[in-house]
Amino acid sequence: MPRGRERDIEHLLRRAGFGATQAEIDEFADLGFQRTLDLLLEYERVPDLVDANIQKPGYLGVTSRGVFSPNTVINDARQRWLFRLVHSPRQLQEKMALFWHNHFATAYSKIAAAAGSVATTRMLAAKPFEDASGVRGQLELLRQHALGNFRTLLVETARDPAMLFWLDGRTNIRTRPQENYARELMELFTMGVGFFQEADVYAGARVFTGWNVQRHGAGDTLYFTFLYNAAQHDTGPKEFSFPIYRDGGRRIPARSAADGMQDGFDLIDAVARHPETGRRLARKLYAFFVNEVSSPDEDLIEALASEYYASGFEMKPMLRRLFTSRRFRQPENHHARYSWPVEFVVRALKEVGWTGFSASEALTPLSNMGQQLFEPPDVNGWELGRGWFSTGAMLARMNFAAQLATNQKFNLRDGARADGRTPESLLSAFLDRLTPAPLDAGVSRSLLDYLRAGGAWSGSDAQLLAKVPGLVHLLVGSGEYQLV
Repeated sequence: MPRGRERDIEHLLRRAGFGATQAEIDEFADLGFQRTLDLLLEYERVPDLVDANIQKPGYLGVTSRGVFSPNTVINDARQRWLFRLVHSPRQLQEKMALFWHNHFATAYSKIAAAAGSVATTRMLAAKPFEDASGVRGQLELLRQHALGNFRTLLVETARDPAMLFWLDGRTNIRTRPQENYARELMELFTMGVGFFQEADVYAGARVFTGWNVQRHGAGDTLYFTFLYNAAQHDTGPKEFSFPIYRDGGRRIPARSAADGMQDGFDLIDAVARHPETGRRLARKLYAFFVNEVSSPDEDLIEALASEYYASGFEMKPMLRRLFTSRRFRQPENHHARYSWPVEFVVRALKEVGWTGFSASEALTPLSNMGQQLFEPPDVNGWELGRGWFSTGAMLARMNFAAQLATNQKFNLRDGARADGRTPESLLSAFLDRLTPAPLDAGVSRSLLDYLRAGGAWSGSDAQLLAKVPGLVHLLVGSGEYQLV
C-alpha cells in the first residue's frame, strides 16, 4: 500500500494534474507535498518545451493524414492537446486551461460553419510563434492566463476572435445590439443568475457594439483579428441595476465613438469586482479541485473569494489557498469528484502506459464518452458530475479500458513479474499503480476470483500475459476508477 505522503501526492497530482506515472510519484514523494505544490503553481519556471517531443519515440504517438498540422487541422490540434496533457511538466497550467475551456465554452463546429475549418482551427489552437501571421488561438490565450488575472482574462476573451464568432459579437452593431455575449458575461462568466436584470443584458449589448473582427487573407491563409469599429458603437449612456463604478455609480456615461471601447472595460471591471463573482469562481474551483459530491465548505468559499478581491482578481493566490487548505487533503475528499472523459483517458495513459499508442485512437472513444475537445455542447459547457455517466458513456469508458489494456499487454506483463508471486500481491501492486477509489471487500474478492480462475497460480509469463491485461481492464473500467 502507498505511504501516506504518497497518497497525498497522488491526490494532488490527480486534481492539480491528470494523474502520474510511478516514476513521477516517486520523484514528487521525495520532494514532499509543499515543494510539489510550489512546482505546480510556479510552472513558469519550467521551460515549455514539451511539443518538441511530438512524434519522437518513447512518447504518446500522433497520427495524421499527411503532415501533422495542429495549428490548422482540428483533429491534429486535439491530438496535440492530449499529448500535452500526458507529457507537459506544467500540469496545473494544462488543468486550468481545460477548466477555462469549459468556463468560456467555445465550439469549433459553429465557428467553422462561418469561417471555414482552417481559419477556425487557427482561431482555437494556433501557437503564435508557429503561425505565419502570429495568430494566437483561444487555447493559447487560456494557457497564457491560466493562473493569471481574471479581469485580464475577461478582457482578452471579450476581444478573442473565436468568442466574437461564437457569441455573435461580430454582428453587434449600434442599430441592432446583439445580446449573446453580454448575457453570458454576466450569467456564465462572472456573477451568475439572480444578480442582474434583463435590462442589464440590453445595456451590456450596447456597451459592446462595435467589438468585431477583421478579416485578413483568403483560403488557407485566412485569419481574423479583433477590430473595434467606432462607427458601429452606440455612444449613448448605459444604465445598470448594479454598481459599475467604485463610487456606486450605475451609469456608463455617453462617450465619443473613438473612446467607446472604454464602455466595455468599465463593464468588465464592474462584473469582475461584483461581490458574487469571487464566490461563484470559488465554488467552481472548489468543485473542480476539492469535492463536487458534498456541499462546499462555506468558510473556505469565503476565504477563497477574499483572496480573489484582496489580490486584485488574481487566480494563483486563490489556488494556493485552496490547495493548502485542510479540506483539500482530508481523506474524505480524495476521490470525491467524477472524472471528466479527458481526465479519465489521460490518467489511464499515464498509469497504464502509452507505448505504441496514438492520441488519435482516443479521439473517437472520448467523443463516445461525451467530451470532444474544442467542441463543448453549448455555451454552458459540459454537464459535469454524474452528468458524464449515461449507460453509453460508461460503456465507452470500459471499452477504452479494454482497448488500452490490450494495446499495452506485453508491457503490463513485463511490469508485473516482480509482483506476480500470488494473485494477492499482483492485485495489491495494480491497486497502487492505478489508484482507484478504495474497493469494497466484495469487489476485491471478485478480482481475485478472476485471477485464480483457469488453474493453479504460477505467476508464469504466460499466465501474466493472460491475466494482467484483463485485471487492468476491470480496474480502469470499474466505477471506482471513474473518481479522481
